Order: sequence, then structure tokens, then C-alpha cells
Amino acid sequence: MVGAVRQTYTALAERSGSWWTIQVAELPGVFSQARRLERVEYMARDAISLLLDIPADSFDVLVREVIDPEADVLVAEAIQARSDAIEQQRIARRKSREAVQTLDRLGLPQRDIGRLLHLSHQRVAQLLASSGDG
Repeated sequence: MVGAVRQTYTALAERSGSWWTIQVAELPGVFSQARRLERVEYMARDAISLLLDIPADSFDVLVREVIDPEADVLVAEAIQARSDAIEQQRIARRKSREAVQTLDRLGLPQRDIGRLLHLSHQRVAQLLASSGDG
């Protein structure tokens, strides 16, 4: 059998008091709960397995957290901001390396290059020694 597609079930997790309530979108009437978000997939998988009488590892579970819309926007913005910051750090490393290499070719000492770029002379030496994106 080539490329058998596994069934995927969506576990909707919504906070209710001190618990996450779990509903399986594709299986009306399948409910469970978990204290922590990290347990939602396990609890949903267990409920699906019991209801359908199939092995718990024979299907996939996609967890979708249902939270307050305002909080959901803030979470998405925080994730995007971290992603943007990582990209900006990558750009800063590349530009720092280019500047260090150019200033080195111009004959400046590593300590002076560091002062110009607000880097330690040790970091300047690392950038001169590196050729990748690190």
C-alpha cells in the first residue's frame, strides 16, 4: 500500500475554569478535558481511540486552542515579533560580518573595528574567522 493517508482529527481546546475542555470537531459527542495544554493531544487521542476502538497511534491529532479573540491577536503578534527579531538578528550578523571584513581589508586593527561597530575585539575576531551566517 503506497502512501496511505492517515486520518487527522482536530481537538478544539478551550479554557473553562482551571481545565481545558476538549471537543473533537470531526466526532460530535467526543469530549475530554485536561489540566494543561500539553496534555490536550494525549487526552483527545485517548478519547478518539476509545470511541472508535482503534489504536491511539493510528491517526493524527491537530490541537487548536480556542482563546479570547483579543488574547489570540496578542499571542499572534508576540509570535510574529519574535520571528521578526530572529530575522533582524540574522541580518545584523551578516552586515556586521561585512563591515568587519571591509574594515579589516582597510587595515584597521581589530580593537578599532570593535569600537566602531560597538563590538568586543573578540567578537570581531570571531566574525573575521567565520564564513557562514553565525
